[in-house]
Amino acid sequence: MNKQVIHTIHAPEPIGPYSQAVKTGNFLFVSGQVALKPGTTELANADIIEETQQVMQNLKSILAEAGMDFSNVVKTTIFLSDMDLFGQVNAIYAEYFDNGFPARETVAVKGLPKNANVEISVVAAG
Repeated sequence: MNKQVIHTIHAPEPIGPYSQAVKTGNFLFVSGQVALKPGTTELANADIIEETQQVMQNLKSILAEAGMDFSNVVKTTIFLSDMDLFGQVNAIYAEYFDNGFPARETVAVKGLPKNANVEISVVAAG
């Protein structure tokens, strides 16, 4: 198996023993992203809209480093601290996809890293 670790300074550094993303064959597996501002340990979390936008920008930067964009995304997983946030997160999320939506699940969890309210991971193919 050929695998390539993907890393960009335009997305947050991992806060544990994992990679921002790993590419194998035509698939890219992007680790869950929270709203950490790249180059800092600070969350962009004035509200759920800002938080979701930062998460999506982090994903966008990692995809770009791998030569991909949101049109390559085939699967996403969204983790929320509260399902009451679903509508707002969903509205921001939808803005990033032009050519049809990927498969997805959304779940509420007891807690997320750094007390974030949203975390999103993606699988892309290209």
